[in-house]
Amino acid sequence: MKNINSKRALNRMFWTLLIGYALIVLVVAVFQRRLIYFPQRFSPAVAEQLASQNGFAPWRSRSGQIIGWKMAARGISRGSVLVTHGNAGCAAERSYLAKPIHDALTLDVYVLEYPGYGAREGSPGMKSFLAAGDEALAGLPKELPVYLVSESIGAGVVAHLAKTQPSRIKGLAMLVPYDDLASVGQASLPFLPVKLVMLDRFQPARWLEDFRGPAIVVLAGADEVVPMKYGRRLFDGYRGPKEIQIVPGAHHNEVAEQSPEWWKEVFTFWQQNVPRQN
Repeated sequence: MKNINSKRALNRMFWTLLIGYALIVLVVAVFQRRLIYFPQRFSPAVAEQLASQNGFAPWRSRSGQIIGWKMAARGISRGSVLVTHGNAGCAAERSYLAKPIHDALTLDVYVLEYPGYGAREGSPGMKSFLAAGDEALAGLPKELPVYLVSESIGAGVVAHLAKTQPSRIKGLAMLVPYDDLASVGQASLPFLPVKLVMLDRFQPARWLEDFRGPAIVVLAGADEVVPMKYGRRLFDGYRGPKEIQIVPGAHHNEVAEQSPEWWKEVFTFWQQNVPRQN
């Protein structure tokens, strides 16, 4: 009798644990985008005020919608820099990324705002981010070279642009990037089947397989958000001209702000390795 009761108790425990685990997986699957995207939201007036305080002017699409913020080149522009920011905050606060580039180079700097961030309508997600990137690139002057700069999750957007429109892209700089977002998510929650349920499968390493433009990768040695090995995998697999910089002891949010002098060196590297036209 005791054996039967013990088996029943073990059975109940097994099914209780299994159902509990399944519920956890279900909750993570349903609310996964809330675990990935952390947008700051503002009214249009507040967003414009914040952007203006940070030295930005509105960047509008052909339809007149604000799709980001820009800093116009001082003098005759030599090209455009499109910046795709990380998964938190908003574009209007990315002056720490844009201003050093603007101060260093005679380039127009555009910081893309993602759908669902700042005052921009829409919802965060891979599909909306990639569509926003396509729209942004289409709106840049076609007679000027375009350089792409990404921060964290933004690596997925620039990699996709380099894959789909390689002839327009003359150089990349990826700050704390990753090779595959699902792999990063799986490492963060190793006890859950993240790769099975993940919806937004940004795959920079795969999308850059055929791109041969010059690329700079900057990694944080103590990155607590995107472990350094995932950015290293992206760099190691990249087949074009490339350079890597690892900042020892730096955390995820401590490498995006670089000096104007550093950006001058990046631009020199880009120019010395202009991709050949197919």
